Amino acid sequence: MPKKRIVSLFATFSLIGTLHAAENTTAWELFDWMEQTLMGEWKLSPAEAQEGSQSYKHQAVLPLVGTDATGMAFKLIGGEVTIQEDLLPDTPKQMVTMYHCKDIACTNLKATHYCSKQNQPEFLANLRESTPERIIFDCDMSTELCRSDEDHIHQIVHELSEDGRHLKSSYFAWKDGKLHTTHSIYHFDRK
Repeated sequence: MPKKRIVSLFATFSLIGTLHAAENTTAWELFDWMEQTLMGEWKLSPAEAQEGSQSYKHQAVLPLVGTDATGMAFKLIGGEVTIQEDLLPDTPKQMVTMYHCKDIACTNLKATHYCSKQNQPEFLANLRESTPERIIFDCDMSTELCRSDEDHIHQIVHELSEDGRHLKSSYFAWKDGKLHTTHSIYHFDRK
């Protein structure tokens, strides 16, 4: 049985009630959690469910809120070793994030976010704090953009409800060397 499938089975059992201790999380486990829980299409939750955010009120986003239109989609590409996240597809605010192994040994997961801010911050999975229900990617501080004062997304957090039907995706902004007050936080329901 291929290593990825063995890890897949292990991660599936993990999802059924057992949270991994942070030090036991590997890049392949995290990739598998994403594959098992996020794949498919998500619609933006109704306005009353968009707590903690004003992002849904953007003129490009508001027409999608509470409709059956796809607001977020995750799919496997590249021989099933890359996850493509498509945020707000077919809108002027559309963004794509690609998640894949950082290196050939897959010591960590890397993400590149193609942002409507017209930059491409790079991220590394936070293997210590991520769980099957809360997946965290932090800006890769070895990159110039992440160390800069330029306005960019500095952290991505996907939080899944216990029943797997609701997703809260947060894109935390960084500007002038500190956490910015405006973030993009969206609530989705599985289609």
